[in-house]
Amino acid sequence: MAGFEFQRIGDKLIDRSKIDRTVEEILRLRAQGHSQQEVANRLSVDRTFVSRLEGIGEVRKGGSIAVVGFPVANKEEITTAAREEGVDFLFVLSHQERWDFLDKTGVVLFEEVMELVTEVRRHGAVIILGHNKPALFIKALLDRDVTVHQMAQTPGTEGHFDAGALRRVVKSIKS
Repeated sequence: MAGFEFQRIGDKLIDRSKIDRTVEEILRLRAQGHSQQEVANRLSVDRTFVSRLEGIGEVRKGGSIAVVGFPVANKEEITTAAREEGVDFLFVLSHQERWDFLDKTGVVLFEEVMELVTEVRRHGAVIILGHNKPALFIKALLDRDVTVHQMAQTPGTEGHFDAGALRRVVKSIKS
């Protein structure tokens, strides 16, 4: 059969192409910033499988970097810069995405925020892009050293962040 690569292992017949497609999808979703748990749920695999898969392919050791920011007017520019610099986890929202994220029942929102906090805390370095008070609240919630790039604007409005400055901060953290 074209497109199928079967391999017999004991009594099992394994579809190698299905394994390859699943691994590609895991890596694609993780590169987009989805948490290990989100990817595991979406693809019906264990979260530990996602973690171990990443461990097999890990090239760089040391502290991983997370970027959290909202509301960000130049989200695409910031996410592109972060990905190009090798940021490990991104949670960057536009103004509308922030309101969409918050438009949930209390319990669901609380669970998603706790999952997000847990994911961000797994990273050695955290960069927060945000308004003064919310950024400092996030810093306190994470209970760790973080780099905060604050905006002087009124809370509730989108801020424009300097992608070049983000690149410099990421490079300085890595070195």
